[in-house]
Amino acid sequence: MAISIGDEGKYRSEPNVVPLCDVLLVLLIIFMVVTPLVQKGVDLRLPTALNTVQMPDNLDVVLHIKKDGIMYLNQDKITVENLTSRLEEAFLNIQEKKLYLRIDGDLEYGKLVEPNGIYDKIREAGIENIAIIAEKKTTDKIGG
Repeated sequence: MAISIGDEGKYRSEPNVVPLCDVLLVLLIIFMVVTPLVQKGVDLRLPTALNTVQMPDNLDVVLHIKKDGIMYLNQDKITVENLTSRLEEAFLNIQEKKLYLRIDGDLEYGKLVEPNGIYDKIREAGIENIAIIAEKKTTDKIGG
């Protein structure tokens, strides 16, 4: 804090805001860098759909499947062999057993439904309610 003494003998104090501005700028930069990383999750190119509903803000269990078949349950990497047990663990304390699938648009459908594959493992875990996360398709009107 700076203090200056005028000619009349009065004290005048002025707050020094430069350190405060420095701290705020550093915090701003930190949040700008960290925010996209937190929101991104697993990097996928989602399929598009015309008919979509609003997704809830809090997704309890999300299964991410990349086009090469690598899977993540929420943020943990898993395999097809341990998918059933990991899903059962994830749904222990959750009342509504609803699994959200976030699948890469380039993944072949056959990999999901092949015998003793991903879909069968999800059913073995006792999950009947499955929602697929997709991007909303925008319709382009040309010429009118």
